[in-house]
Amino acid sequence: MESIVITWRELLIVIAIILAVYIAEMLLLMRSGSGMLRKPSWLGLIKEKRTEMELREEIDQLKARVSALEARTVQVETPEEPVATPYQRAIYLARQGKDVTSISEHCGISRGEAELIVSMHGARD
Repeated sequence: MESIVITWRELLIVIAIILAVYIAEMLLLMRSGSGMLRKPSWLGLIKEKRTEMELREEIDQLKARVSALEARTVQVETPEEPVATPYQRAIYLARQGKDVTSISEHCGISRGEAELIVSMHGARD
């Protein structure tokens, strides 16, 4: 039985052929712009999604701020209970259309003061 003997020269030729095929394949892939050498498109998708998520979070934060500001605006426009001084409460009641007697009794001010407030701030028909 004959044994197969591979010399250095034959081994070097086989390696050179393999390298030539590999280089030719790489050049073809680079030229066509497809395959593994092209920059993966999923990296761009990840960046787009990250930007989209950041924008959505910012929009949600802005919506929360707007709703809080709207709630405060509604609260300022229509206070449930006028505060501070009896005169502010009397002005509030006069704007609500209360009469002089109920304003003076409710706020603890004189009838003359209540008449003045109703004449200045009372609901106009």
